[in-house]
Amino acid sequence: MLAHSTNPRGGVVHAIELADSLTRLGHQAVVHAPDASGKGFFRAPLLPAVAVMAQPAAKDVADMVRARIADYLWHFEIPENRAFDIFHAQDAISGNALATLKQRGLIGRFARTVHHIDHFSDPRLAEWQTRSIVEADELFVVSELWQKHILSAFGRDSIVIGNGVDTTRFSAAPRAIDQEVRTKYGINGSHVLLSVGGIEERKNSVRILEAFAQVLTIHRDAQLVIAGGASLLDHGLYRKQFAALLAANGILDRAVRCLGPVPDAEMPSLYRLADALVFPSVKEGFGLAVLEAMASGTPVVTSRIEPFTEYLHESDAVWCDPINVGSIANAMAMVLTEPLRSRLAQRGVLVARQHDWSNTARAHLPGYQRLTELQHA
Repeated sequence: MLAHSTNPRGGVVHAIELADSLTRLGHQAVVHAPDASGKGFFRAPLLPAVAVMAQPAAKDVADMVRARIADYLWHFEIPENRAFDIFHAQDAISGNALATLKQRGLIGRFARTVHHIDHFSDPRLAEWQTRSIVEADELFVVSELWQKHILSAFGRDSIVIGNGVDTTRFSAAPRAIDQEVRTKYGINGSHVLLSVGGIEERKNSVRILEAFAQVLTIHRDAQLVIAGGASLLDHGLYRKQFAALLAANGILDRAVRCLGPVPDAEMPSLYRLADALVFPSVKEGFGLAVLEAMASGTPVVTSRIEPFTEYLHESDAVWCDPINVGSIANAMAMVLTEPLRSRLAQRGVLVARQHDWSNTARAHLPGYQRLTELQHA
């Protein structure tokens, strides 16, 4: 199971959870990723993961991607590192490495999960993304949105698998660590709104901030907490825009906590400490944070777009137009009201229980079987 990094991003979480579920089903699923930091994976899978040695790379995204593909190639050129029946890429970096290994005759066929498709101005990045999809022998997607896009753009069929959530790890039951996390990050607002994924254009961070400024006129002691942000892509210009908006408003600045990437063990507490998750993304593969929040008994504000409308019903969340700041602000204000907030919290727990990782793992098995049959034909 190949991921693009050891950081807590959706595709990496998917790789670890899928591998763990496959392991529980009796398979030996080993997660791999280039380890640029040298710190290993943010969370240890059930089977020992392989932190692939990563060479120093330039800040230019395309140069970094090329370096990470090369890291994988150097690793798997060693025969004993290829002793697997199935190779499954979770991204374009590992997908390109596997495509090259297949071209060289070093591995047979491979699978790829497409979580979402980016629009790159750099033709190298666009070419690598396309190659990782076109040359995969088995394609999985996490939503019908991307299944339709792949068929339209690349003429390829794919299998919708979806995502899951660990309802033991993410739950509404308070834990002792919750208070430690509250104190550590200064989470003390009368109403706490949580945004997960860092400060990125895709996560709609600037509009979230503008909408929160409107909420502050009603709830003066409210707090916006933004967690995450470990990304291989360069979001520098967008983050400068966000920082400038924050600096221009002293009241807003004092009410916002930008935590950056947080330890994996603290994420369940952050969800429980929040009154709501604000997740009005403009583009998502699936939106794992939505299920994590729901499993934690935390109501969700999200965008009335695919893929959210695929797995959430009208009464499961407070919906908004992600392009309209006023709509996001209204949804933020609405989710804090009773009895709506309590009803959504109860409903969310039920929704989360319908998305089990073991079912996600089982759904991959027919595709894996086809790969092995083709390789031995």
